[in-house]
Amino acid sequence: MSLETVKIFILLLVYLRLDNLKVTISIFYKIQQKGKLQKVNLTYQIPKGTTYQNVKEVLKAEFQMSDRLLLKLKKLQKIYLNHQCVYVHHPILPGDVIICDLNDEEDNTNIVPTSIPLAILYEDEAYLVINKPAGIPVHPSMEHYTDSLSNGIRFYFDQIGLKKKIRPINRLDKDTSGIVLFAKNEYIQECLAKQMKSNKFMKKYIAIVNGRLEQKSGTINLPIDRKENSIIKRCISQNGKTAITHYKVITLQSLFQNYFSFQNMYPHKQRLNNCNNFSDFDIVECTLETGRTHQIRVHFASIGHPLLGDTLYGSASPFIARQALHAYEISFIHPITQKLVSYIAPIPEDFYPFMIKDF
Repeated sequence: MSLETVKIFILLLVYLRLDNLKVTISIFYKIQQKGKLQKVNLTYQIPKGTTYQNVKEVLKAEFQMSDRLLLKLKKLQKIYLNHQCVYVHHPILPGDVIICDLNDEEDNTNIVPTSIPLAILYEDEAYLVINKPAGIPVHPSMEHYTDSLSNGIRFYFDQIGLKKKIRPINRLDKDTSGIVLFAKNEYIQECLAKQMKSNKFMKKYIAIVNGRLEQKSGTINLPIDRKENSIIKRCISQNGKTAITHYKVITLQSLFQNYFSFQNMYPHKQRLNNCNNFSDFDIVECTLETGRTHQIRVHFASIGHPLLGDTLYGSASPFIARQALHAYEISFIHPITQKLVSYIAPIPEDFYPFMIKDF
């Protein structure tokens, strides 16, 4: 990780703290050691005075494990009591130690491995946090059978000897940049999916919208549905699903003054000059309460402020070649440590002219 990237992380963290963030956020970095895999086991020691009767009760209560995963571990003989393989209805006593081995190998040949540069923000035995560039889809498709982010993750897993399915937790549109989280096993996927459903999984985006918003902060609560006769486009519809976006206009120029030097700005000089002649936009921080397809794009278009460069819900822009949307932060409870964690993705280069146009 470069010094410049670290500086951006620090500046964004300062911004969050200045914004009276109520929760202490931890940003973790880990040096990648290729070829060395950490084993993933769930361990629980039965305390004195327990009311649990058997192994299954413990796994359901302490780890919120699904019946599906319990059945899988049972069939694979991956559940142990005091280091002996047991069935889930085996009785327990205080002091007993239950271990679930989550290190079984899975078939992931449905995704073709492709060597794609990965910007890894963080990795541990539970998950992988990637900063996805714009222009790359998360999932393979007929048009992107070998060049999606999942293809790159499959190749990376092969390199480190991890034989697991590819499990993206959140999804981004092809031309949206930012954080994508991949679970390394089924249990981690279950835990994070539950947090999403219960709104414990926080996602924040930075968007650049056309025009100046009259209300500098607010909530857009408009239901979204698939547009009739379209498989891609969404629209506001009373028959749609609940969609809630919280937003506030932000200013990041002052923070980035300490980061950008003339040398940093030089590659963007022409675009900077062009952008300085254009000021009819707002930079907006969006926090999603729901996660509908194209939610931010549809919501801001519906109030007359489509995202810059969004050709599906607005129009092309001479200042940016894609919709100006970046998934810059996620926060959730780590499924293993049970601590609040947060990860922040650096601002993409095609956002720079809008951030520093006042220089």
